[in-house]
Amino acid sequence: MTELFNHEVAVNPIKTKADVEKALIDLCRPMLKIIQQQIPGRVRKGTSGSVYTEDKRQIEGFLRLLWGLGPLFKDPQKIKQYPELYQMATEGILAGTDPTTASFWGADLADYDQLFVEMGSLGAFLIETKPSFWDTLTAQQQKNIYQWLDQINNKKIPHTNWLFFRVLVNSFFKTAEQPVDQALFDHDLKEINDYYLDHGWYFDGYINQIDYYIPFAMHYYGLLYSQLMDDSKNSPLFKKRAILFANQFKNWFANNGAALPFGRSQTYRFAQSAFWDVLALTGLQVPGLSLGQIKHLALNNLRYWFKLPIFSTDGLLTVGYGYDNLVMGEGYNAPGSPYWALKDFILLAIPDDAPFWTTQEQAVHFDDKQLQPEPRMLLVHGDHGDELQAFTAGQHSHEHAHAAAKYEKYVYSTTFGFSVPKGQVMLKQGAFDSTLAISETGLNYQTVYGYKDYQIHKDYVYADWQPFDDVEIKSYIVPFYPWHIRIHQIKTGRHLFLADGGFATPTSGTAHEIKNGVYQQNNVGLVGAVNYQGDLVPEMLTVEPNTNMLYPLTTIPTLTGEIDQGEHTLIAGFVGSPALKTLKAAPTVELQGNTLTMHYLDTTRIIELKEI
Repeated sequence: MTELFNHEVAVNPIKTKADVEKALIDLCRPMLKIIQQQIPGRVRKGTSGSVYTEDKRQIEGFLRLLWGLGPLFKDPQKIKQYPELYQMATEGILAGTDPTTASFWGADLADYDQLFVEMGSLGAFLIETKPSFWDTLTAQQQKNIYQWLDQINNKKIPHTNWLFFRVLVNSFFKTAEQPVDQALFDHDLKEINDYYLDHGWYFDGYINQIDYYIPFAMHYYGLLYSQLMDDSKNSPLFKKRAILFANQFKNWFANNGAALPFGRSQTYRFAQSAFWDVLALTGLQVPGLSLGQIKHLALNNLRYWFKLPIFSTDGLLTVGYGYDNLVMGEGYNAPGSPYWALKDFILLAIPDDAPFWTTQEQAVHFDDKQLQPEPRMLLVHGDHGDELQAFTAGQHSHEHAHAAAKYEKYVYSTTFGFSVPKGQVMLKQGAFDSTLAISETGLNYQTVYGYKDYQIHKDYVYADWQPFDDVEIKSYIVPFYPWHIRIHQIKTGRHLFLADGGFATPTSGTAHEIKNGVYQQNNVGLVGAVNYQGDLVPEMLTVEPNTNMLYPLTTIPTLTGEIDQGEHTLIAGFVGSPALKTLKAAPTVELQGNTLTMHYLDTTRIIELKEI
């Protein structure tokens, strides 16, 4: 059967508007089949839990489909072409907002209710399909929808991207000539504008946590708002910032369509490219990026994702990243949550004859190196754009699952991903790739969680953290692609066990030893670690299954050892490349004072480490 693991999506070339439309239909039909066996306006597609109730999980699963169906049904001809999907969507909305039905979504939503998030998709759907749907409803049906949505105006919501959900709801009210609290509407837009930083970057309520919520939330909703509403004050700001952001965000991608695995909400997968989709909808011209390149960034990411095993046997999107994996999820990742990624299908709102669809895709030139101060990253592209590595310091998330792993590792990779722990007791449980883990006993390891100081330079990243009152670790992470060099200056008042981990890689392939180091090569690429200074021993460490974001079974090149009380300087090199087939030699590395000299093959680089 073609639906098995959603094979139809996997073989879709994703080149034309018809291809994109077919992908949406193939994503929605397995959900339609389930919804038709349940009550309207809900879908129960799994049994895993979340921080909100089963009732809200089912409503979320239904409403998230509207992110894709709204743009599709903006064209009335598509309603005739896909009557079952349109009926599923509209009957669900009417039943869910009708207090007299068993499907009713509730009239007693609480402060910070999860359903306020889902109101964003409903508000956008109602605007996009207004002539075909809203304008045909009875006065009572319109009143039901209004009263259910209006709950968001009378409750507390987080001061984050959630403000945009209220903006979208009230934007619909304005479009439908329903009552609106103008003061609240203006306040929300003002606060959103207060989150703006520079170079196109916002923060999303938390200044130290800057992640995909900037492209697929703050910018997405801002640009969508600019298309849905006539606002001469805010819309130009949203568009101007998006233009600045585009030349930053392009460098979060690699040639194969992969985007940087980083931060929370990675289960939304191809929402990584939603910014490019809504940017295309606006028709904005971006200096330094052609329309063909914007199209390539949008469609290439979809092609990348649809070839990965992200579907269940019956064709449903799963919680996970590169595969079905609950280990990496957040508390708000319910079975239906991944369908938030249908925001990509805003592309279907672009008219058939628009230049976007007739323009040929063009490959994107990625900067070899780019410093991005706002997300606190030094981005390095290697192997002619086939690999992206992001060196970070200063990011911090305080309330989400695996926050240290998702925000505070030394480097994140499009090829090798990153890993989250199953436990902290043993090294194999912690899966400590791309980070330094420390322990007092050889058990119960910890990694960076919060910084005493950090700096992002054009040639290296500096981080200072203090895990105990009498232990301070200053780390210098220096890109030297395909290598990077780590220098750890440690002052400790206690005996410590150390594990410095490199990139994780699938367990396939054979481990090889080189002088003071180890490496492993397989069909994904080559990873390895070399010790230069310090009494650490290299090994390929096999870790717990389902810890890596991309690969279910992995090993990590790791340097392990112990240090006594006192001051220590450790120097190591770590390699990660999808192109390398073997490793004949490691770089030579010399640190004199604060001057680091590195030589590899025909390249020598000398860097002054300012904080030493």
